[in-house]
Amino acid sequence: MHKCGKVDRMDKETRPYVSWELVGNFMVDAFQAAGVPKEDAEICADVLMESDRRGIESHGVNRFKPIYIDRINAGILNTTTNYEIIKETPTTMVADAHDGMGMVASYKMMKSLIEKAKTYGLAMGAIRNSSHYGIAGYWATMASKEGLLGITGTNARPSTAPTFGVENMMGTNPLTFAFPTDEEFPFVLDCATSTVQRGKIEYYAREGKPTPAGMVIGQDGSAMTDSREILDALVAGTAALAPLGGIGEEMAGYKGYGYAAVVEILSAALAGNVFMKNITNVAADGSKQPISLGHFFLVINPDFFLGGEAFRKTAGDICRALRASKKAPGQERIYTAGEKEWDVWQVRRDKGVPMGEGVQKDFMAVRDMYGLPYVFPFEK
Repeated sequence: MHKCGKVDRMDKETRPYVSWELVGNFMVDAFQAAGVPKEDAEICADVLMESDRRGIESHGVNRFKPIYIDRINAGILNTTTNYEIIKETPTTMVADAHDGMGMVASYKMMKSLIEKAKTYGLAMGAIRNSSHYGIAGYWATMASKEGLLGITGTNARPSTAPTFGVENMMGTNPLTFAFPTDEEFPFVLDCATSTVQRGKIEYYAREGKPTPAGMVIGQDGSAMTDSREILDALVAGTAALAPLGGIGEEMAGYKGYGYAAVVEILSAALAGNVFMKNITNVAADGSKQPISLGHFFLVINPDFFLGGEAFRKTAGDICRALRASKKAPGQERIYTAGEKEWDVWQVRRDKGVPMGEGVQKDFMAVRDMYGLPYVFPFEK
């Protein structure tokens, strides 16, 4: 997500840092202990760490245990990813992940699409029966690192209401773009199509702060602001996140609603995946079941237009012009998408991953669960 405040937080960090090497080695070993093949474990660990490298902690190592290890142990996430190509042409692909690791299936598809785009100029693919694929920007950036344009999106369990509705019908459904530039970092826009994600509301609750009006809608159609009440209501299904723009049409919430629907359609219709209310971890008999998600990916080769160098320079010129434009009173800097994430990486490159108490407890619990020989610096 491209959010404000990341760079400032880096200066005020009070959590202990753990080296990238230690975090990576531990997660790979833990994934293997859970039954994930080593090569696949390395992909999964790298995707999680990439989120923390960019300061997007909502999708980083904090999700290692609850989203992946716990689901594996609950029997609703397959450790071996049976990546099956259902249909393929020179420029398209449809694959089935068979409820395996979404990060592994996405990596394999993006590798194929990148090669197709290098040969034919454009390539698009979709995956069905997948699982959480981590930070969406990872997949788009795989393309930008090769001088290509990357676009991706995924559906998710329902949490967001349509404009003029109060029922959670679609997920937070990120729509993500990564474009190469002639600067040190690419232009990367990685954000949800809802106004907020549950993780942000959990933060407000922990801090004893209200959720800003317009982000969450109750059954009576009014905005909810009590953060703890919202968390309970989301679980009970009596509250829903508002689409990007907020409740109703006044602040253009219909735009976020429309983009969320675009992501839902492309994630489900191209690959024949389930959608909206059918995305659930509860089977008809009440037992737990895999959460089958759909993803889509598009890779564009600028060499088939007016050339990669020309594209990168124009993209860079646009970003530089935006940053150099007149600033609002009291503001010191204008950012372009991907810039703050790059700044965070410059701070964390040598320091490692900052870990709060919750993540520390998760890492120690997983270590003890599998009897792994690790001692973390925060234990000393």
